[in-house]
Amino acid sequence: MLPHLLPKDDPRFIYWKKSLKKRPPPWNKGKTRRSDPSVNKISETFKRKRIDNFAVWRQNARNSGLIPTTHKPLKKTVNLAFLIGLTLGDGNINKMARTECLRITLGTDKPELWKYAMRIIEAVFDKKPSVYKRNAANCVNITLYQQNLSRRLGIPTGARKNLKIKLPTWIWKNKKMLISAVSGLFEAEGYCSIHKPTYTYNMGFSNVNISLLDNMEKALKDLGFHPERRINAVRLRRKNEVFEFQKIIRFRKYPLI
Repeated sequence: MLPHLLPKDDPRFIYWKKSLKKRPPPWNKGKTRRSDPSVNKISETFKRKRIDNFAVWRQNARNSGLIPTTHKPLKKTVNLAFLIGLTLGDGNINKMARTECLRITLGTDKPELWKYAMRIIEAVFDKKPSVYKRNAANCVNITLYQQNLSRRLGIPTGARKNLKIKLPTWIWKNKKMLISAVSGLFEAEGYCSIHKPTYTYNMGFSNVNISLLDNMEKALKDLGFHPERRINAVRLRRKNEVFEFQKIIRFRKYPLI
């Protein structure tokens, strides 16, 4: 049996572990293909012959959960539905050479929202996103790099302005999921304006993408509301509907995850 496969309390394992300290370091320790010609030659040979010397390790790491699986569908949860809505409202997915980038940009004036978005992303992907405060703007970038993001989220890559956007079918089939997706959209691009002296109540969603506005109008009707359609917005104007809708989507309220 190989010594590293023995139980850690086995005398043979203990002896083998101690013997490692007496061994000289390998010749390539601390060297990379950019700093050492010999290592670079090995790297180029592996590329030319298409040898993947980490294939077995990588597969074992995926099986054990050390490396997250990026080809399996994401679990259909309210967190995923919220993330899809938030991304369609204030985010985008960029296609890169070897991976994809999910980036959501939110204002620093709503710290609870971007912190909640960060927790949502970590819950969905089991991976912490990076958070970066822009120097020239009052906003925060929440970024996650991973393969197959577009396919798994059902969101096309690139700028959303002229894309044909449609919420996934599994969201339309479940009222709870639909409410969560609408909540994400409103947290990103929604607003609430109430002026009691003039009895004005306005709960609106603004966007320049026509297909996204179509989705929002249909979603509000499916939830039993009576939206008013504008060129670049979908609004609720009835007092009772504004307050009921705020309660349903928990507008600007972020539970712990």
